[in-house]
Amino acid sequence: MATVMGYVEKIKFRNEENGYSVLSVQDGREDYILVGTFPYISEGERIEATGRMVEHSLYGEQLAVEHYEIKPPEDAAAVERYLASGVIKGVGAALAKRIVKKFKADTFRIMEEEPERLSEVKGISERMALEICAQVGEKRDMRQAMVFLQQYGLTMNLALKIYQQYGPRLYSVIQENPYRLADDIQGVGFKIADEIAARVGIFTDSDYRIKSGLFYTLLQAVGNGHTCLPEDALFKNASELLGVEPAHMEKHLMDLQMEKKLVVKEKAGDRFVYPARFFYMELNAARMLHDLNIEAPAPEEKLKRRLEEILAGEKLSLDPLQEQAVREAVSHGLLIVTGGPGTGKTTTINTILRYFEKEEMEILLAAPTGRAAKRMTEATGYEARTIHRLLEITGIPKTDTGRPGAEDKNGGIEGGLEGMHFERNEQNPLDADVIIIDEMSMVDITLLHALLRAVNVGTRLILVGDVNQLPSVGPGNVLRDIIESEKFPVVKLTKIFRQAAQSDIIVNAHKIHAGERVTLEKRSKDFLFIRRAQPADIFRDMLTLVREKLPNYVDAEISEIQIMTPMRKGLLGVEQLNRRLQECLNPPAPDKAEKENGGTVFRVGDKVMQIKNDYQIAWEIRGRHGIPVERGEGVFNGDMGVVREVDPFAETLTVEFDEGRMVEYSFKQLEELELAYAITIHKSQGSEYPAVVIPIYPGPHMLMTRNLIYTAITRAKACVCLVGIPEVFHAMVDNETEQKRYSGLKDRILEIL
Repeated sequence: MATVMGYVEKIKFRNEENGYSVLSVQDGREDYILVGTFPYISEGERIEATGRMVEHSLYGEQLAVEHYEIKPPEDAAAVERYLASGVIKGVGAALAKRIVKKFKADTFRIMEEEPERLSEVKGISERMALEICAQVGEKRDMRQAMVFLQQYGLTMNLALKIYQQYGPRLYSVIQENPYRLADDIQGVGFKIADEIAARVGIFTDSDYRIKSGLFYTLLQAVGNGHTCLPEDALFKNASELLGVEPAHMEKHLMDLQMEKKLVVKEKAGDRFVYPARFFYMELNAARMLHDLNIEAPAPEEKLKRRLEEILAGEKLSLDPLQEQAVREAVSHGLLIVTGGPGTGKTTTINTILRYFEKEEMEILLAAPTGRAAKRMTEATGYEARTIHRLLEITGIPKTDTGRPGAEDKNGGIEGGLEGMHFERNEQNPLDADVIIIDEMSMVDITLLHALLRAVNVGTRLILVGDVNQLPSVGPGNVLRDIIESEKFPVVKLTKIFRQAAQSDIIVNAHKIHAGERVTLEKRSKDFLFIRRAQPADIFRDMLTLVREKLPNYVDAEISEIQIMTPMRKGLLGVEQLNRRLQECLNPPAPDKAEKENGGTVFRVGDKVMQIKNDYQIAWEIRGRHGIPVERGEGVFNGDMGVVREVDPFAETLTVEFDEGRMVEYSFKQLEELELAYAITIHKSQGSEYPAVVIPIYPGPHMLMTRNLIYTAITRAKACVCLVGIPEVFHAMVDNETEQKRYSGLKDRILEIL
């Protein structure tokens, strides 16, 4: 550890949001560069800082500050330097000189205790004297608050947020009810508030603690896909968290309802508890679905003639269910089309598109992810966008939630993404006659609600998806709830068409869905099972398939063949597989730059995946000589690419995504990426690969389920290879367990209708 004491000569850089700064500090003999979080520090101030000396590749030696204190100026010259730095608004070098000449080393005491005396200095009125005093007091108060908050183990960033939220009231908030922080401040959850409360000495059965713990438990359930919980489950989970008996919680549940944080609804004798924002989202979504569901029957003769014309022109034929879907789309404002692989969803949608084309209607297509939108574009010939792009996501904050008139304390879009909102809404709806959304199984309640707000009554909305796929990662059970309500037109495509029936992938996917026995001994050109019992043997064979056998077989690059696994942990989980596959497929080399981040090495040539939505990161498509020909913003969860450059001097890593989009990440942004030689089956939703390889090895019962293996197999376009233990595969097909997902959209639809 090293310590530097001196004067802040210059602030070279400052991030106003979090206080991260680069300071030039002079101790009278040497200049030092200090980096760290310094909220409200000013040029001219005297600082004592402790930290580690580090060597920056471009800027040389720096002190990475871990602790610092602002010291009062030592003498009159130091006071003058401080005041002349501009730290006090309205006081420049000349005025600072006159103040110090008048009061000398007593200047600070005069400012704090007798500010009216500053008016004795030429050029300072009584009003200005009081303004100077207020500024000095504010800076003193902020520093005292930082010292106070840091004793509770808070980071400087969090301490700064707390001070900005409460000002002088923070002392009473911390000492009386620190759980307020979890409600009021982004980045403070129940656990941080609970740690502060323990240090303050608040009892474990405090009313504040129990209420905060109940609400935190409910929000944890939202993170696991639920929009509500049965009251008994809520009390049980909260009891385990708080160490408090459920009997003490009933009255606090009532208090939270009075505060409009929760909604409690009864169903079939049970009570279900919702965070208020998700209850009102589901309620509003149900109302908007009802409003869109307008019947507008088309003249039968016209419909029949137009349909015959399209089918003849496209050389297509439809089965009765497909034809029904076209008729429902024409005569209803809302339609849901669902079906498994090979049942003709694409043909149906293309026919619907051609019908509305001939009616000269404005048509928009979208899907939840970039990869799903790309597939939709390829299948229809129409440009499809992500739903986020369709709704024109933007970085300008806007307060809005599912409940009218409610303030969104997350400051974000429907799901609470800080600083984001959709430009398209009821005031600025989508300009379209027909909107078709694919891969609806991936859409959660927050995205559905945002979409419905932007769809005018009178616009046709067609929702397409396979209800048997894994549910959305986000909260809700949207597609299943809408279908099971039985209140809207739904067409379930069931016939497997002749061409599709020649594919064992499609035939076996339907067998899996039905719980039927899949014959693994059969020789097949597109569905292969390789029996191996040991993880080492499974890995070896998967590597051989990816590196040697499959690329030529399916006419694809190695990078296009995807290994998918049920688990993150374990010998055949994502983390271990990616490390070993990287060693084999992209080993270190003198000409391959690399960067280690959080235990993961990113190397030029690595296959990587974006693991969170980043709506503001810039991308560009480069033409000849690397000159950008197109620019845009946004990379989304599940987007996959290849590392093209690692620049240790600029501290950047460049990834090439689909369509040649080049994205430059700073080293600080690398937590948004992970290696993608292997991915979880959950992450594969909405994607399609020439070939997929899946290890079949024992894992947690709740994870090794029928709809998981169904989802995995249906991601393969030309070939699926399973490597492992047949008995485990059959057990997965037999395991109908689906993690129970509590949601209320179906109930809200039934209430309204």
